[in-house]
Amino acid sequence: MPKDFRIISADDHVNPPPTIYAERVPKEWRDRMPRVEKRGDREVLVFEGNERPFTQLEGAAGIPSKDVKVLAQTKEAGRRGGWDPHARIEDMEFDGVDAQVLFGSGGGGGVAIRTLDRPMQLVMMRAYNEWVSEFCSAYPDRLIGIGEIPVWDLGLALQEAKHCAQLGLKGVLIPAVPAYETSPEGDHSYLDPHYEPLWAALNDMNLPIHFHLGTRPVSRGIDKNLMVAISVNKTVMCEPIATFIFSGVLQRYPNLKLISVESGIGWMAFLVPWMDHVFERHRYHTKSELTEPPGFYFHRQVFGTFIDDVVGVRNRDIIGVENILWSSDYPHVNSSWPSSREYIEKHFGDVSDEDRRKMVHDNAANLYGLS
Repeated sequence: MPKDFRIISADDHVNPPPTIYAERVPKEWRDRMPRVEKRGDREVLVFEGNERPFTQLEGAAGIPSKDVKVLAQTKEAGRRGGWDPHARIEDMEFDGVDAQVLFGSGGGGGVAIRTLDRPMQLVMMRAYNEWVSEFCSAYPDRLIGIGEIPVWDLGLALQEAKHCAQLGLKGVLIPAVPAYETSPEGDHSYLDPHYEPLWAALNDMNLPIHFHLGTRPVSRGIDKNLMVAISVNKTVMCEPIATFIFSGVLQRYPNLKLISVESGIGWMAFLVPWMDHVFERHRYHTKSELTEPPGFYFHRQVFGTFIDDVVGVRNRDIIGVENILWSSDYPHVNSSWPSSREYIEKHFGDVSDEDRRKMVHDNAANLYGLS
């Protein structure tokens, strides 16, 4: 790949030390925060009365598949760039990547240690948002942070979205399916007008909405099989995208952007023309408020990132070249690091220079306002 092609990875990760929460939350919460303890020759994470070992998968970029181990001995296993911005820049230089868009780890979020205690989850979210903002501030033109907001409480979500903007974060992460991610009996679907003030605020603040990896498989217990879960969780992203389009949210808020992160793009080549077909056949008897076909809003406001998706790149004319974002997933086990240029050649070898430049650089630069 010619050196004059600038590269932006639209989906990478940080692995913040678990101790950041106790260091940052209000005093009354500190005793309940995660801590690290020794158990023999291993470190374990202790949180809410449970212990769990640390995994190597979140920092295993560059390790050959046959040598990957699930469990790690310490919390600092894996690529140091997961928590050290200077080490990260060194790895980016080695890989030929100029900028990265950063998400947390563990179910796609910064609060890797999930809790059902929502007040505690909120203070941990805020701690993570502040930590990732500081992480990015070391190299603000190259590290692009995405924050988290508590969608279960509209007032708090609006407040934290404004906080994210003040911190310099370039977007927000929300669950792809809110009721399934949190409490099945209590949350609103994204069809509900309940969220209208949040969509309006994000539109006005130019903060794109990110969904990371869709959601769990539908059948109970299937998510316990890692390979099944990873294989099927990507296409679930059809649901929130269709929801935002057919509900008219993207029509009402033309500056609001949706990014499907780490979910691949090949399935989009089916979804876009199929939504247009559904609209044409059902728009009148459903009294649809849309004034344009769904594909219009998709191409204007929806984006998708991919790591390894030759099928998606082949169908870029259907998905939209301007809607596709390449990513390396550093420092996770599925990452293209340290061979990202070889991965790009694999996907873009027969693609025109103009289309390649859009997918590996220009689209992300325009979306996040990068010079």
